[in-house]
Amino acid sequence: MTDDSAAVTDGEDATEDSEEPLSDVVESVLSDIDAAHEDYERGYTDADATLSVVMTHVERLRDAHDAE
Repeated sequence: MTDDSAAVTDGEDATEDSEEPLSDVVESVLSDIDAAHEDYERGYTDADATLSVVMTHVERLRDAHDAE
């Protein structure tokens, strides 16, 4: 996983994302989800961990959308 996705899964405050433009949040989330998928495909993480990363980013997207 990328350092950004690890920070979010480690409890980074989602309110920081609400200050970013939605397009920046979407770009960052998609990049982190792609990295999580690549890690899963390489066997570095299991499905539960990958899904957890994805769902954390879904929440990030929801928070950014609600802030707009």
